[in-house]
Amino acid sequence: MSNPIDLYFWPTPNGWKVSIMLEELGLPYNTHDINIGAGDQFAPEFLKIAPNNRMPAIIDHDGPDGKPISIFESGAILQYLARKTGQFCGPTQRDRIAVDQWLMWQMGGLGPMAGQAHHFLKYAPAMDPPNDLPYAKDRYRNETARLYGVLDRQLAKSEFVAGDFYSIADMSIWGWASLWEGQQQTLDDKPHMARWLDTVGARPGVIRGRALGAEKRKNAAEDKEALKNMFGKRS
Repeated sequence: MSNPIDLYFWPTPNGWKVSIMLEELGLPYNTHDINIGAGDQFAPEFLKIAPNNRMPAIIDHDGPDGKPISIFESGAILQYLARKTGQFCGPTQRDRIAVDQWLMWQMGGLGPMAGQAHHFLKYAPAMDPPNDLPYAKDRYRNETARLYGVLDRQLAKSEFVAGDFYSIADMSIWGWASLWEGQQQTLDDKPHMARWLDTVGARPGVIRGRALGAEKRKNAAEDKEALKNMFGKRS
């Protein structure tokens, strides 16, 4: 892989999945900021790469048959890079199935539920007009807690999520799980999750990937224009 990958990124749990993967692989990449608080995700040039107006996305100039390829959806990017390099996808067929299971668990469960917890606990009450909705807060806080219980029980059986090997499943989950406090969760009854958070968080590739653009993170709940760009109605 001779040409740097173009990474379209903002420092969020979904963005960290791909920055961590690229750092773990040691692949060269160029970062293009997609400031979701400023509405960059709706720019026509970005929509050509990511038609669902969500980051992250990549362009691999050394794609299949040596031709460039653009990929959106963080889980799809992780699978693509793992399969291309043969790394972090599990050493056996059974392991790869386990990795895919837990990756889909994050994409379809933890990511959306923790994201909604963040939204209703942090952002919605700060909107204009405020939307402080006790039912929504309880619904997503409780479902996030249930999912972390699932994760803790899985991690009681193995060092990492899909088994005794580190994989894209861990990368996909860690960013969301690392923000457990903002989701109003506790680790007091989740010792295995706590151990795993520390183990994964200490990896040099995770540290570097998590640090990418860290200085650009800010509390969007204090920025009304950012809230409109992130959560306002769009066609």
